[in-house]
Amino acid sequence: MTTAAILGVGTSLFGKQPDLHPSELVWRAVDEALRSAEIAPADLDAVYLGTVFGAPGVAQRALHALGVVGVPIITVENACASGTTALHEAAEAVRLGRWEHVLAVGVEKMTDQFAGAIHPESTDIEGRTGLALPSLYAMAATRYQHEYGLTDAELAMVAEKNHAHARFNERAQHRTPHTVEEILASRMIADPLTLLQCCPIADGAAAAVVGRTTPGRRSVTIRSSVLRSGRLWDHRSQHVWGFDVIRDTAAEAYELAGVAPSDIDVFECHDAFTIGEIVTTEAIGLAPVGEGARLLHDGHTRVGGPQPVNPSGGLLSRGHPLGATGLAQVAELTWQLLGRAGDRQVDGARLAVVETMGGGVAGIDGNACAVAVLEGPSA
Repeated sequence: MTTAAILGVGTSLFGKQPDLHPSELVWRAVDEALRSAEIAPADLDAVYLGTVFGAPGVAQRALHALGVVGVPIITVENACASGTTALHEAAEAVRLGRWEHVLAVGVEKMTDQFAGAIHPESTDIEGRTGLALPSLYAMAATRYQHEYGLTDAELAMVAEKNHAHARFNERAQHRTPHTVEEILASRMIADPLTLLQCCPIADGAAAAVVGRTTPGRRSVTIRSSVLRSGRLWDHRSQHVWGFDVIRDTAAEAYELAGVAPSDIDVFECHDAFTIGEIVTTEAIGLAPVGEGARLLHDGHTRVGGPQPVNPSGGLLSRGHPLGATGLAQVAELTWQLLGRAGDRQVDGARLAVVETMGGGVAGIDGNACAVAVLEGPSA
């Protein structure tokens, strides 16, 4: 069976970009991805595009101007995991021999649709009550604090770390470092989460060209890619919302790749809110349940530590253009594994894990979770 690899990646800038059309964001990301993969638009056999709020035909509207026409173009929506869902499907298509070169792309133009938090979905039971995602994560944080004694300052340490990482990411929306005290003093959004503990919405696009591994070519091998939806959320779990689906997806990805969490050199995980990173680092095996904050105290997950998490600055600093986020994470890890991450480079990075969580549907433990294990070239 064919081994799938990432041949090239690209992204736009992230942030408020009112003068740019979604198509222009896609052009910037795809052009960079094709150039780095050293292939032409005509070489693409298919496209998977992830978006949550994109208009009908957003994929075809953007891609035809690049000359990507006459091939299957599939638009996927899987909440925040839409971009990594596109990557997963592209990788599977190559792995199974269906196509040779597949483009995975994600795009979102959010800042002209939402002034702040994404509006709750009125067709959902929880959405009709006005429960927005900051509230959902805040409830998880409160429960976690009650169970394990996590302090407000420890929550803020996640944002302090990721904002510090973002100083070196020229594409990130927010690059100003903040102290724990500044983070705690920012405006309360949903107790205990303050403004600087919540990711900003953003406009942006990201892309990856997926193809077959070729001897002698410097590419990033997709050792495994797993996609799951959450199980029924009926309160039988002892963990906070989202933990179980992340844990199960990551465990399968590790098994398929033949690696353990301790083997991984660098991670990009879904830190839409500070509690999200703490819960996720436990779910993906970096710390026992209830001990995720220890990773922050001892510098384990900082660049320069044993296993950096979110060297890009994460969603908290890069911004969160939903459909593009997963592929922005993939782009960061691809640059890390190829030694092209500049001042935020993780020394000797060879194995990486991307985790993207999409959530918000009442009654299930998350819409979707995607986890992929990536391997850089041996030399």
